[in-house]
Amino acid sequence: MREPDGFRDFVADESPRPLRAARLLTHDWHAAEDLVQNALVRALPRWAGIEHPGAWVRRTMLREYLAGRERRWTGEVPTGSLPERGSPDSDADVRLVLLRALAQLPRQQRAVVVLRYFDDQTEAATATLLGCSVGTVKTHASRALAALQAQPALASLHALEGLS
Repeated sequence: MREPDGFRDFVADESPRPLRAARLLTHDWHAAEDLVQNALVRALPRWAGIEHPGAWVRRTMLREYLAGRERRWTGEVPTGSLPERGSPDSDADVRLVLLRALAQLPRQQRAVVVLRYFDDQTEAATATLLGCSVGTVKTHASRALAALQAQPALASLHALEGLS
């Protein structure tokens, strides 16, 4: 199959954004790459008929994620606690705490949080991408934020932030 015009440029220019969202959704770099790659593979034969490729790829990626079809790792599983763990004082530690907190959310809530607060989508755009109503987006966002606020690791981050 011959590569359609503009596809390579789209992948080079636009793939970092869905890859970042996929990473936040899956909590796994390799699964995130697979999710984006699968969406791009599905876009390739339809490329000429896709009017808004960024939205199409993002929607396809989200549908696959919500259906739970991303690649499952069956090898080693890292431990939940690491030895000699200090307080989160570096940006990397803060990111890890946030990623772990996001991983605790149900898929739908995690998708809403990633789209609304990390991908900067409106409630209406998030609802369109997820194929649900704006009210459902608001409900998921509210429940997700309440769950995140209740997590002790995030509360300690907030307390540390107040000291600086």
